[in-house]
Amino acid sequence: MPNPKHKHSKSRRDKRRTHYKATAPTLAIDASTGEAHLWHRAFWHEGKLMYKGKIVMEREA
Repeated sequence: MPNPKHKHSKSRRDKRRTHYKATAPTLAIDASTGEAHLWHRAFWHEGKLMYKGKIVMEREA
């Protein structure tokens, strides 16, 4: 098994890892409410759970 002869510095290690970046999630705009939300996810709007422009359930009082 090959092993390094000399230790690589932290900056060299970090330079290699810079290509792995988090990407921002894609947001969709709901046509009925104009609310931004994650794709294929239900979201709360004014006490109502919305999905695909329809009310799925209402929050209990």
